[in-house]
Amino acid sequence: MATIFRKTAKGVDEIATRAHRLVPRLRTALILVDGARSDAELAKLIPQNAGDTLQELIRDGYIEAAAVVEPPSKPAKTAPLPTTGHGELDPTSFAKLRSEAVRAFNDLTGPTGEAFAIKMEKASSREQLGPMLQTAYQIIANARGAQAAIEFKARFATF
Repeated sequence: MATIFRKTAKGVDEIATRAHRLVPRLRTALILVDGARSDAELAKLIPQNAGDTLQELIRDGYIEAAAVVEPPSKPAKTAPLPTTGHGELDPTSFAKLRSEAVRAFNDLTGPTGEAFAIKMEKASSREQLGPMLQTAYQIIANARGAQAAIEFKARFATF
């Protein structure tokens, strides 16, 4: 079973005002809690002692369990990209794929990658996004390791 966490009123206030002056490790973890990610997903994003970090945020009243869910039995597969009749990427799917790439990048880098994620979101064409994905791959390799970078690259290799 996976637990989904959400910020409490105290947690939301801390993000907005920094009133309680959380140490950077706890603040970063608090930022990652979004009411949608499970404890397992958060553990991948929190680099050190994820379980202890989440427990500390719970104990201090910054987050709470929102739901307990059954994890999916198999990882979801990414559907092939829709193309036009001439083998070009469908423009509507470009926006969707760009959004998925930005989300994946954010999930892997957390708040440290936010500035680059914003640049990726502004890409208006495949030609603009392609080099950014290469840079994203390198950032992910440095932040999360080669395996995470390889998986990211394989998922978005169509660019």
